[in-house]
Amino acid sequence: MTGSKLSQYGSSGNQFYLGAATSLPITLSIFAVGMVVGVLAAEKGLTFTETFLFSALVFAGSAQFIALEMWGTPLAISVIVFTTLIVNLRHILMSAAITPAIYHWPKQYSFIALLFLADEIWAVALTRAQRTELRPSFYFGIALPFYLTWITSTLTGHAIGRSIGDPAQFGADFAFTAVFLALLVGLWNGRSSVLPWITAALTALAVDTTWHGPWPILVGALSGAIVGASQYGFLKAKYAAVSEDIASDQESS
Repeated sequence: MTGSKLSQYGSSGNQFYLGAATSLPITLSIFAVGMVVGVLAAEKGLTFTETFLFSALVFAGSAQFIALEMWGTPLAISVIVFTTLIVNLRHILMSAAITPAIYHWPKQYSFIALLFLADEIWAVALTRAQRTELRPSFYFGIALPFYLTWITSTLTGHAIGRSIGDPAQFGADFAFTAVFLALLVGLWNGRSSVLPWITAALTALAVDTTWHGPWPILVGALSGAIVGASQYGFLKAKYAAVSEDIASDQESS
């Protein structure tokens, strides 16, 4: 890398710390969500070690919430696997959105990045990519502290869960919603965001009146993505036509 690019983007170490600092509010806020998962895990009878492995290997808040809600005797493993699979199908859309920013990375970095593609990490990284180059060191500055915080928070929740009782009495059940509302602010891209967001929200609400569980999330995400892609294609074609008209006018003059 040339000296000018180094001065523009900073060293790998600086990029890592910048990524960590940029995502610090989200990383701290997710602690409350992780504690709720830990409390629920303790209530369902998971041991401290099992809770650690649950968070370290699954690392998916929504999937872990769903699995714990369905945890019982007898354990319906096939139902849990299918439900969490449907919920996490949104990662196909998320990875497709982030791929243009990471496709030029070394393959091993790209694969590891996709492995840690939690919603919050994806949102912060995508916002960065829309403004400037997304470097691996910046991405892992987001991902590594977030991953460690998630594990630590779930273990903390498990450790103190029996002493605090129902986390909803402290408003902790709203933490997940609050985090995603904060992410929306960072992803706001002007008026072009309005139609896909409204479409996704209304579709999810409509589906939820008929089908509960993971389907509203999946169908809402797909509908919003389709509208967003169609809108992008329309605007791109419109701008291309305008550019051709301008070019023709300049040639004729």
